[in-house]
Amino acid sequence: MSKRNPEYDFKWCPGCGDFGVKRAIEGALAERTVERSEPIEQTVIVAGIGCSGNLVHLQEGPQPFGLHGIHGRTLPIAWGIKAVRPDLNVLIVSGDGDYLSIGAEHIGPQAKRNIDVTAVVMDNGVYGLTKGQASPTTEFEVVTPTTPYGKLDDKLNPLETYLAAGVSFIASALSSQVKQLQELIKEAMDYPGFSIVHVQSPCTTYNDTYAVLKGNPKEGIEPLARPIPDSHDPSDFAGAMALARGRGIPIGRLYRKPESVPSHERLRGARERLGVKQQSVDDLLAGMKI
Repeated sequence: MSKRNPEYDFKWCPGCGDFGVKRAIEGALAERTVERSEPIEQTVIVAGIGCSGNLVHLQEGPQPFGLHGIHGRTLPIAWGIKAVRPDLNVLIVSGDGDYLSIGAEHIGPQAKRNIDVTAVVMDNGVYGLTKGQASPTTEFEVVTPTTPYGKLDDKLNPLETYLAAGVSFIASALSSQVKQLQELIKEAMDYPGFSIVHVQSPCTTYNDTYAVLKGNPKEGIEPLARPIPDSHDPSDFAGAMALARGRGIPIGRLYRKPESVPSHERLRGARERLGVKQQSVDDLLAGMKI
């Protein structure tokens, strides 16, 4: 368990969007504990490598269990926890580099399994912890320490990627809109299946030009972020894909699969159909010839 030190200092730069994400997660967990009469220790936060990893440390007093894993492997670790303890609320905190680069290979398989975990992905368009190298969401032709001639590969569209992989619940948010982000994270945690809340969380040190409300001097100051219209039906996959591929960054609930049976419920149903009795670890060991 990650034990909070009263003197612990969050090593984030002034103005980092992750501060807003921290507040939103704390608020969402506080609501959950009250509504469900569920102790905070019933939640496990899994982090990879990056600035987002600080979020395994939250508020003073009782807090979730925290596990700081390895780069790009938050989803396999979270799946392992959920597989053995389906009663736990498993929350992933990750960055665009950690989740969408080396970690991207895990999104599709876990979406097909529909593991019942929530991933909060903080997107700042660079590898912020290791001094601003290009990440999958860095804009085309942007100069970084690893792209001195400008980035030569196209920017990844995370929302399109999640939809194409089959993720059951997808929301898009801004770190500066804490209340809305809190509501989306809580809804994602309550959803029975694989959910992702993708957050635009600007890096003020290594990618300040990526600030969410940046503008094109040739077009005037035009915000990239745009609210998803109230008329949008979150169960409409084609409509969600059109929003993901459209201009700017859609903000709000993008997609929610109406019928969702998570992996642990699928396993329980299969055991019941086949009459399989789950054995304890002691029973398994007793039956082994050592």
